[in-house]
Amino acid sequence: MFKTTVKINGMMCQNCEAHMTEAFKKNFKTKSVTSSHDDCESVIISVETPDTEALKKVVEETGYEFVSAQTEPYEKKFSLFGKK
Repeated sequence: MFKTTVKINGMMCQNCEAHMTEAFKKNFKTKSVTSSHDDCESVIISVETPDTEALKKVVEETGYEFVSAQTEPYEKKFSLFGKK
């Protein structure tokens, strides 16, 4: 599993977050996506590493400015009392 953090300029509200989250879910095989206009980023959890150029294309087609993307290995964290 991989965690990709995509930095995005132009998201101004929760509707912007929803647009980016849906665009990533539609165009990539994701396990989860969260977007934050406050942090100017979307975080994608996926089985495969997303292609940076494809990420850039989706961001720009959705109407925002792609800044960068960083991917790192991701391990689901568990506690004795369930998922964290």
